[in-house]
Amino acid sequence: MASVDVAAWERRLLLLLAALGSLFVRPEPRRTAGAYVRGLLSAVERKNSWWLAEAAGDASPRAMQRLLTTARWDADAARDLVRCQVVDHLGPGGVLIFDETGFLKKGTHTVGVQRQYSGTAGRIENSQVAVFASYATDVGRGLIDRRLYLPKSWCADADRRAAAGVPAEVTFQTKPQLATDMLAAAIAAQVPFSWVTADEAYGTNPAFRADLRDRGISYVLAVACNTRVHTALGTRRVDHVVAALPPTSWQTYSAGDGSKGPRTYHWAWVSLAEASADRWLLVRRNPTTGELAFYLAWSPTRHPLRTLVRVAASRWAVEETFQAGKSQVGLDHYQIRGWTAWHRHITLCMLALAFLITVVTSDTSAARHAHPSEPAGPRPFLPNPSVPIRLTLAEARHLLATLIIEPVRDALHILRWSTWRRLHQAAARAHHYKRRTKDP
Repeated sequence: MASVDVAAWERRLLLLLAALGSLFVRPEPRRTAGAYVRGLLSAVERKNSWWLAEAAGDASPRAMQRLLTTARWDADAARDLVRCQVVDHLGPGGVLIFDETGFLKKGTHTVGVQRQYSGTAGRIENSQVAVFASYATDVGRGLIDRRLYLPKSWCADADRRAAAGVPAEVTFQTKPQLATDMLAAAIAAQVPFSWVTADEAYGTNPAFRADLRDRGISYVLAVACNTRVHTALGTRRVDHVVAALPPTSWQTYSAGDGSKGPRTYHWAWVSLAEASADRWLLVRRNPTTGELAFYLAWSPTRHPLRTLVRVAASRWAVEETFQAGKSQVGLDHYQIRGWTAWHRHITLCMLALAFLITVVTSDTSAARHAHPSEPAGPRPFLPNPSVPIRLTLAEARHLLATLIIEPVRDALHILRWSTWRRLHQAAARAHHYKRRTKDP
């Protein structure tokens, strides 16, 4: 049975917190930052300032709140630390993935909030939206950069910008433009990626694809069914091109292993005409439902179909990473309104998630066996039920919380926090009652 080296995990965590601590001049925020990350990795139910401060043994959440708002430290420098941790551990030759996720919110004062489409909810909701960059190899995957999407309504409202602390140099940018900024940052940081992939929001943006080609960067980007491409027979919609393909055009490849086995699809590709800026049209077909997904691909050199399949299939990794970030380290647990506080909380969550990734992928050979670098067809054998699967992020976080990171459990401390919360809530309720009953 596989063993877990708890002492090695603890040493690894101490080294990570020491690297984070080097970003601080004063010892107080340095200690608070370490406690914050430990709290994100703990079993605390809600990972916001109140809960994390109680778990850390603080008398109130003020130190945690100062860490996110007024303390002097650079969240972008911490982001660079996250990127180094992820890339150094996962190795070169990966895929850079861009995608957005939503954070459902109430009210109108939280920075970037408005009624907008949220993929998290699958509909238009009052929410924040942020674009993330994820780096994935056959060893694992992790978030390495983030950009908060600031809608036009916010960019044009000076009062709201000032109240939320939005820097003056921040202007409106579309989500593909935010992704382009993160692409440039990854190149400047020498992230050793080989391909870029993203969903339709980015693939259907001609400027985003053109920027990748100008830089000589290979890509496989999802596009909508009504996207038009240049073929030898003229300009056609991609779904019309696929409808005309003969049955022999389809090949079967696995898009990687899911929790219930290989995710096998039928794939076809079409070489586009020389007049086309893109090089290939890639199509995925669900063998059960017949549902189609379309991709435009380009590379300065030729590649076999299985390589394009591997890149297209890697996009699911960012969805898995979002789910892990929200469920394991509180990526969406924050109760903050300002620009600076948002970036600081999100970056510390990314750091905690990066630590979990290094823990669960430390056995590189096992990771490579579980996630082969090249997709294959359905496997002719079944997993051995008597052999434990490799550590999941959830299991690693549970072991960390129970074996290494133990919150303060003193009864008097817990009762004092109960009183503090109820007094704070009483003051807030009195304020709201006074405001609403005041004679206009």
